[in-house]
Amino acid sequence: MDAVRVALLREVLAGTEWLGATRRFAGVLRGSVVAHGGGLLLVGTPEYEPWHLAAHLVDEAAWSGTPELAPTLVRHAARPTDPAHLAVGPGRITAARRGETLLVVAPDEHAPLLDRVHDARRAGVTVLALGSGGGELAAMAHEALAVPEGGELDLDTVQHLVSAAAGENAVPSPRGRRTFRDRLSRLAENLTAPPPASW
Repeated sequence: MDAVRVALLREVLAGTEWLGATRRFAGVLRGSVVAHGGGLLLVGTPEYEPWHLAAHLVDEAAWSGTPELAPTLVRHAARPTDPAHLAVGPGRITAARRGETLLVVAPDEHAPLLDRVHDARRAGVTVLALGSGGGELAAMAHEALAVPEGGELDLDTVQHLVSAAAGENAVPSPRGRRTFRDRLSRLAENLTAPPPASW
């Protein structure tokens, strides 16, 4: 989903709780990783790996000038022969320490993952959760955003909103110097703005 589609989605969602909720969650995510200089781990379940969110966060990190947003994708089926960026297994969660952030994207609860998340939290890791809501994962998380199954939005759509908002929560750039991201955002606003009223 590109910036124009995200802008259109936001327009459709205006007046709902989703825009505020995803921006708040993204603000916590960004604040956590920026305050500690990075260390973002992203993990899903064996059945649901958040590849797409990882890619969008890498893009947002580059566009917003916030390298701390680029996550390390933790995969349950990682093999040593995989490329380096795909070879990080669940043991990385066990090794996580204070100052790191763990973002868990899980449509359902997975007992072995919950055990690792619990241990990481006890080690001082900031835990954020995107999932169906309720349950042990939400209780363990420092911040959680519930995406109920069968609700208005699905988990994939909410991930787009969160990643886009994480990139926007940047400190404003100096006056007069506009980044590519600023220009793209302005273009999206112009394309999605209603036509001027003719009198």
